Amino acid sequence: MSNDPYAALAELAGGFIHEIKNHLSTLGLNLQLLAEDFQEPQNLRERRALTRVQKLQTECQRLVGVSNDFLRFARIKELKLEPTNLGKMVLEMIDFFTPTAEAANISIKTFFPADLPLVMLDRELFQQALLNLMLNAEQAMPEGGEITLQAFAENAKVCLSIIDTGKGMPPETMAKIFQPFFSTKPGGSGLGLPTTRRIIESHHGTMDVQSEVGKGTKFTICLPITP
Repeated sequence: MSNDPYAALAELAGGFIHEIKNHLSTLGLNLQLLAEDFQEPQNLRERRALTRVQKLQTECQRLVGVSNDFLRFARIKELKLEPTNLGKMVLEMIDFFTPTAEAANISIKTFFPADLPLVMLDRELFQQALLNLMLNAEQAMPEGGEITLQAFAENAKVCLSIIDTGKGMPPETMAKIFQPFFSTKPGGSGLGLPTTRRIIESHHGTMDVQSEVGKGTKFTICLPITP
């Protein structure tokens, strides 16, 4: 185990959740077999039984989802850093995210200078952080809207802003969004934004948020420029 108490605790918790997932897998398999047994209910009692089994399957799947979210949160350790063109990476993520945005009636705008300095990134982890923020923006705009991504360099840092035109957040919500397991979304694990901030901080970066109810939210990530 690591000498860092937090890392040691995260490793222990990760092992515990992994064990929980093994039991959930067994539970889910047995629920699937039960659901198949009641697939053609013959009476009211069997219909009720099928409904209860299906509810249990939904809860089991939700627990697996929360477990996966927690493992991603707990196991941010060694980073595989490489000099990266942030603008190019963001455009790749936008290509990946565009079908989701179009289905939600969301347009995406980008403003990137051509001479953006390189930053040291773990590509996979940073893509996960960026996807979390884009999904967060999408969920804030159930009626559709606009996501704007802006990048700029200043004070030996490259900064990236993700701005949405969604419902925004009151101050009391903003004060809690980086707390693990806090969520305003039904069924949400409350680990998306805490995981995103941990990823950014593990890159020696910072993440700030500004929001106004009824107008939208702006997340700004700043990363040190590669020497």
